[in-house]
Amino acid sequence: MQDRTTPIRQRLAQLRQVLQHHDVAALLIPSSDPHLSEYLPPRWQGRQLFSGFTGSMGTLVVTGERAVLFADSRYWTQAEAELAGTGVELLRIPTGAAVHHVDWLAEQVPAGATVAVDGAVLGLAAAQQLAQALSHRGVVLHSEVDLLDKAWPDRPGLPEAPVYEHLPPQAAVARADKLEQLRAEMRRLGATHHLVSTVDDIAWITNLRGSDVDYNPVFLAHLLIELDGRATLYVAEGKVKPDLAARLQADGIELAPYATAASSLAALPGGAVLLLDARRITQGLRQAVRDGVRVVEATNPSVLAKCCKTPAEIAFVREAMERDAAAMCAFYAWLEGALGREAVSELTIDERLSAERARQPGFVSLSFPTIAGFNANGAMPHYRATPQSFAPISTPNGLVAEGLLLIDSGAQYLGGTTDITRVWPIGTPSAAQKADFTRVLRGTLALSRARFPAGTLSPHLDALARAPLWEAGLDFGHGTGHGVGYFLNVHEGPQSISRAVPDPVMAMRPGMITSIEPGLYREGRWGIRIENLVHNVSLGQPDEFGEYLGFETLTLCPIDTRCIEPGLLREDERAWLDDYHREVWRRVSPHVGGAARDWLEARTRAM
Repeated sequence: MQDRTTPIRQRLAQLRQVLQHHDVAALLIPSSDPHLSEYLPPRWQGRQLFSGFTGSMGTLVVTGERAVLFADSRYWTQAEAELAGTGVELLRIPTGAAVHHVDWLAEQVPAGATVAVDGAVLGLAAAQQLAQALSHRGVVLHSEVDLLDKAWPDRPGLPEAPVYEHLPPQAAVARADKLEQLRAEMRRLGATHHLVSTVDDIAWITNLRGSDVDYNPVFLAHLLIELDGRATLYVAEGKVKPDLAARLQADGIELAPYATAASSLAALPGGAVLLLDARRITQGLRQAVRDGVRVVEATNPSVLAKCCKTPAEIAFVREAMERDAAAMCAFYAWLEGALGREAVSELTIDERLSAERARQPGFVSLSFPTIAGFNANGAMPHYRATPQSFAPISTPNGLVAEGLLLIDSGAQYLGGTTDITRVWPIGTPSAAQKADFTRVLRGTLALSRARFPAGTLSPHLDALARAPLWEAGLDFGHGTGHGVGYFLNVHEGPQSISRAVPDPVMAMRPGMITSIEPGLYREGRWGIRIENLVHNVSLGQPDEFGEYLGFETLTLCPIDTRCIEPGLLREDERAWLDDYHREVWRRVSPHVGGAARDWLEARTRAM
């Protein structure tokens, strides 16, 4: 009888046969696709297939004798459970940006041997770093063949879902205006052509959306923009209907088969100047560019343009936040009424909350898989309940257990993307739980209230949220905040409030939307994270000290004061929380009635 790990071991054995046949000592399998996406279409989920690890980030290396998964602290507990018995080792790395697999390959693979990786899914910057590290040790890098194809006979094909248009009024800026904005930057950089491969950039530029990637309304494509007014969208045939194709053509965008992007790059005329973003293009596409074409490397202009939302877009985001809050009020009112009277589990929470959001106007989908973690499960930042493994919370005859319930969830609306985390007490929280919750809350408040010069590099703000935890000798292992798209990816750059190495492109600008989400995790006991989305706003006209920015809190949902230890909050912190709850009541109460309104009124009362 097979156990759950048998298929993994069988796939690894099959993969090792392929490596032996091709005389490859090690195969690198990144969590990536030809667009360097975070969430991957099934065709590129090879790391999960050959390891059993279902987390969204991680790198797998397979040799003739070993299989090693490199994962950061957000996934250690999850990875240990999912890798058990598979023969795959977990190598813990400090952050998702760490490149320990590069050093490991350079140390483990003997000189003269070959490391293989599919260059079509390996970022150019990562490929350059890997090639340099291996060449110093005399190791050969082979990136021209996708060896997964040889060991994955039933590998899925490309997604076939149709592309659709994001229309006004929510699409507040016309794609012709966006293309002209990008061409102005191309002229500044001296480029005649610009290739964009990141799918959220393409969706933003073209005002198109799709469903090729779960939870992100994007589609697989490449886009080649020319300075003379032409552009080519490389997308699978049949995904763009004729009427939409005609509207794109009116804006100077022609369609071409998805697979021809590389050959179009190879056919660029001598003397062309191609603008590429080394962090957002694969090695495979870069290698297609002929020597006669000069390459200018710079951040995609669309990255900086789309991260700064227009006033019209922010107005729609505020509306989406009110609708999202109404859904949460209805859900939480049901939850509190159901505890001890109905069967409630982590799975039930996902189902009921998703159903409430789906009732809201403009709802399209969830923005990521809902994380509902009760007690010990909440201590895994990227935990996800499954039918095979979930925690019960309540029965019709009472509570299963008391503790803390962490819910991290969000949705895609035509007018914005939401992402919120709240923690709720099931029963009576302990003194230790209240102390932890209050320190995390103080971190959220400290950063939410910050004022800083425009252009501040976002990693420099990270310590503000950690300081209240550091005071007690506590910390958390993930970033404090990520950028959020406008009806696009829930994780968006370039800003990152984290321990990332600061880069000039991470400068904070007016119009950005960023999460603030400090946390604290007691392994095997409970997890706490409090997350709001905030909007960078100018605090007045620049003076001799420059322009200053602050945060407008966009997320509208009560923070449960039953989990707070009042003695740990300063008066100004209590005042901020009371003001926030008054605003939540003012904005959300018109959208709810009955039990949801009663719940909202109770949870927004002043401390």
